[in-house]
Amino acid sequence: MDSQPGPDVIDQIRDIPIYREHIERGHFPILEKPEIARGFPENWMTPRLAAALDRGEAEFVLSTGTNHARMQLIRPPYFLLKSYYQLWSEHPDIARTWQAGCRRVSLTTVLATEHVARVNARKRGAAPDPEPALDERRLDERTVYLNLRLDPDLWERADVQRMLAEIRAERAAHPEGWYHLDCSGYHLAHLVRKALRWDLWDGFPLPETVITAYEYTPLNVRRFLERRLGRPVIDLFGSTELGYLYYSDRSGRYHPHLDRMSLELLPVAPGSTLYSLIVTSVRNPYMPLVRYRSGDCVRTLDGSPDPAKAMRFCGREKELLDAPGGPVSQGDLDECVAAASPRVFLYQLCLSDRAEARLHFTTFDDEPLEPSESSALEKLVADLTGMPCTARHRTHIPVGPSGKHAWLVTENPTRSGER
Repeated sequence: MDSQPGPDVIDQIRDIPIYREHIERGHFPILEKPEIARGFPENWMTPRLAAALDRGEAEFVLSTGTNHARMQLIRPPYFLLKSYYQLWSEHPDIARTWQAGCRRVSLTTVLATEHVARVNARKRGAAPDPEPALDERRLDERTVYLNLRLDPDLWERADVQRMLAEIRAERAAHPEGWYHLDCSGYHLAHLVRKALRWDLWDGFPLPETVITAYEYTPLNVRRFLERRLGRPVIDLFGSTELGYLYYSDRSGRYHPHLDRMSLELLPVAPGSTLYSLIVTSVRNPYMPLVRYRSGDCVRTLDGSPDPAKAMRFCGREKELLDAPGGPVSQGDLDECVAAASPRVFLYQLCLSDRAEARLHFTTFDDEPLEPSESSALEKLVADLTGMPCTARHRTHIPVGPSGKHAWLVTENPTRSGER
């Protein structure tokens, strides 16, 4: 049965044009992203919002658009950052570094770095520098962004040396020599691998705490980072428009962080135990979202639609692969890869028009898998997808324009470029 908003939520959205018809009917359907954009911003405008925009208490921003078309939003300044800081300050495993005043070093896509540099340049009334200096990449007194390149696999020795020097400078600002590392798991794994390969590891000060908060972190990547860094990797799950909804603990178990929120899990297909995340949130007072489809997929500990039992956030609903056994998500493929070999680093499932699959992959040591590992990988992926699969080792899998990796692509089998 549909979960409809209660009287407290209705009171907070009563004057918002997009919801008026639903309030009159007494029923709220699922709110999709195109509906949010239709008539924007008039469909959200109220006298209160207009006044907040005039006073600078609300601002227009764009979602990242990594996995979907970029969506225009209205929110309080630093909405996502404050959500992050709140979780960091309260997390049972890492709050001590917040309380100790650690600086936060962020290693993620170059798009994030460029955004911060643009904001700082605008404040100075200047054009953004294509190679912004460290101070131009500071989000606030506590957070700085490192990455200046689209594809981290193409970082050169000078890039790594610069980033490690900047990490050391941030670490030196704390009396205990602590810093907090915030990252995309892929980006940090690339940095660790290159530091090891180029004998720069001794110049890589280990972080006191580590958070991944930008995209799906594969099981093998998490294990690699925890082994090399000697720290638990804490994951935060959220989005630009919602803030953070869940956090993992040091053992990988997820816990809800539903400040002014409620959730529903709806099957992505009849009978499926893979669920679509539906969120009602008044956390953002200027753009409250009621029964909003975030586009994220979730699996639970027992297969039930209980949000409190969320076990894994599996990727995006728009990227699901139809298979004989039901829709397949990025997280489902990731489990197969991790079960076949802990050596696989990046991977990409490539579908051809011949109803067959190729799994292109790299390894942490750049060496091909053993034949037994490749065979296990091919069998597990074939069983999952219902298609024959051929696994192929690559030395490089490029990122997309967003700076992130696509796990599922359609390719022309005669132009695969395999190695």
